[in-house]
Amino acid sequence: MVENFISEKAKIGENTKIWHFAYVGDDTEIGNGVKIGSLAHVDYDVKIGNNTMIEGLVYIPPLSRIGNNVFIGPSASLTNDPFPPSEKLIGVTIKDNAIIGSRAVIKAGVTIGENSVVAMGAVVTKDVPANTVVGGVPAKEMYSKEEYDKKQLDWKNSN
Repeated sequence: MVENFISEKAKIGENTKIWHFAYVGDDTEIGNGVKIGSLAHVDYDVKIGNNTMIEGLVYIPPLSRIGNNVFIGPSASLTNDPFPPSEKLIGVTIKDNAIIGSRAVIKAGVTIGENSVVAMGAVVTKDVPANTVVGGVPAKEMYSKEEYDKKQLDWKNSN
């Protein structure tokens, strides 16, 4: 039997899909039209906006705030303890329309700005401004979101 663990204290929006073996903790609020992939772990006191897609094996720690229309790729990991192990925690904030690539790691307390992109495998240790693409270890600005959109369109239209 395939099971999820979804806390009775969690609030789940309409048309939200939570796939196999996912976990959703206490006092978490998930908006409408959200998709959470298999084996994802969304801890307690997390807020997720509408139409966000969280792929499989993603870890979202307590106190994180995720906006609307966000994409978080497989195995991305957000953190909430800047100096582990400690008892003082702070979540990650991801603003509307941001894209987080597969296996990216985001340090506790970091804010990812609106319409920004974090490349796959990036390690983000500082805030990312709106409309910016970052990548690398540690993550550095690569180009603007406008350039990213052009590259995406060129890729889509190539043979």
